[in-house]
Amino acid sequence: MDAMTIGALAKAAGVHLETIRYYRRRGLLGEPQRPLGGIRRYNAEDAARLRFIKRAQDIGFTLEEIRELLRLERVPGCRDARSLAAAKLAAVEGRIDDLKRVRGTLKRLVAQCDAGDERSCPIIASLAEPRPAAPSPRALGR
Repeated sequence: MDAMTIGALAKAAGVHLETIRYYRRRGLLGEPQRPLGGIRRYNAEDAARLRFIKRAQDIGFTLEEIRELLRLERVPGCRDARSLAAAKLAAVEGRIDDLKRVRGTLKRLVAQCDAGDERSCPIIASLAEPRPAAPSPRALGR
């Protein structure tokens, strides 16, 4: 599976050609030398790197975080990789909490709409209400 064209690499890694070009521009994937009058050729390592990037994206890592993971792959850094993953986990858990809060609000609004009269919409009314002001740092005792 060595000496693949960019099209063969895209197929082997399950990505689009433009994805490969984008990762090259971002420095996540190297650009092989073009032989005189020839076509650049990629190898199995390039396909493995692309699969690594896609798997990391699938679980929520950003390209900058993936760049760091790739760096840590070259320099043994399991502790650093764990720290990066733990921070990502905390962020995901925070988003889950936010989504649960949004779900609760939407459930409440839909139930109010189902129980209300047709003349006024509780959803529209709720969205039109001014948001309560955040407490000032002085009010919080800071």
